[in-house]
Amino acid sequence: MSKYLEQNSFALKDPIINSLLKKVSFSLNLPKIEVHILEDTNINGLASNDGKVFLTKGFLDKYYSGIVSAEELIGVISHELGHLALGHTKKRMVTYSLQNAFQMGLGFLISRIIPFVGIYISSFFTNLLTAKLSRLDEYEADKYATALMIKVGLGIEPLISLFEKLDKFTSGNNKNLNWLKSHPSSSERIQEIKKNAESWKLSKNIFE
Repeated sequence: MSKYLEQNSFALKDPIINSLLKKVSFSLNLPKIEVHILEDTNINGLASNDGKVFLTKGFLDKYYSGIVSAEELIGVISHELGHLALGHTKKRMVTYSLQNAFQMGLGFLISRIIPFVGIYISSFFTNLLTAKLSRLDEYEADKYATALMIKVGLGIEPLISLFEKLDKFTSGNNKNLNWLKSHPSSSERIQEIKKNAESWKLSKNIFE
């Protein structure tokens, strides 16, 4: 996967986004944060196993079209940095291996009782468990992104407006919107972001 990402991506060179990234790297005491653009029309952000952050060209096209702002893309990047900082990327590799083993074992046991359909039943329950774990990771990464966005002075508004826009994309049956798949709903994530901000006793100007 890392090799595929490297071969099919290029470094982000947008001056506005990179200027904001300097603030993020300074806040994290990092010398530099590089973001790569993956040649993919899907709207997605991801973190690779070797610690790199990627935005898809589909996301970047929304930015150049004026639909998504630079601050909102920094929100996506901050979310992916959260996955890296919290160890979610490596955990997913382990979870994927355990998921396959669990699904095969459970499918074998159920097939002894209900022949032929055991593998489908085990797949259903395994996917439910995996989706639950994925949603927990997303909430944690959102919480990290919220704190980081506030720390660099951008506040939570870009995160909220981003999720509101993504909801509009999905309401239009956009088949290329991958960033929300296996994730909590946008309304749930916005609610949690606001709760986190309130719990940290932030300025009243952070959100309305």
